[in-house]
Amino acid sequence: MKLFSRMYDAVLRWSQHVHAQWILAALSFSESIFFPIPPDVMLAPMAMTQPRRAFRFAAITTVTSVLGGCVGFLLGMWAYEAAVLPFIELMGYQDKLATIVDWFEAYGIWVVFLAGFSPIPYKLFTVSAGMLGMAFLPFLLASAVSRGLRFYLVAWLLRWGGPKMAVKLRIYVDRIGWATVLIAVLVVLFIKLV
Repeated sequence: MKLFSRMYDAVLRWSQHVHAQWILAALSFSESIFFPIPPDVMLAPMAMTQPRRAFRFAAITTVTSVLGGCVGFLLGMWAYEAAVLPFIELMGYQDKLATIVDWFEAYGIWVVFLAGFSPIPYKLFTVSAGMLGMAFLPFLLASAVSRGLRFYLVAWLLRWGGPKMAVKLRIYVDRIGWATVLIAVLVVLFIKLV
């Protein structure tokens, strides 16, 4: 079944849209607050198909993601009970939030750095940092450095691969996609059984 190749083709088309940079900026901003899809989904094909502009796209993604993180921080600080908590409950993130609060108490600013660089939902950390009263400047610096490292690394790797990588990836995208689904299912089954 060619489900992943159709999705791959759609993302490549979106990355070539006349307003792709604005879409990337909006996605990056909103992902840092509430949106569940990471900006890498848009950044990667844009960097791959337009390698000369890859670092520009990484800069857009970094700046708008950090700005969104600042909004998430402010929401956590001023509107946690009214606006954030109902959303966390709606998304079923209560357990994740409790874990994050424990991590903040144990590791402080390093948690923000890790969340900014890794695929862990950054939005939960931006809101938690504000809710827990973390100092804003360290939060801002950790976010800027970690998000910048992540997005520039993605841009560099895909710039290096370029349009040839886009063609090669298209050949294997269904196999990669289904293998990822299978691994995720096996991991969930393993966790539930153990």
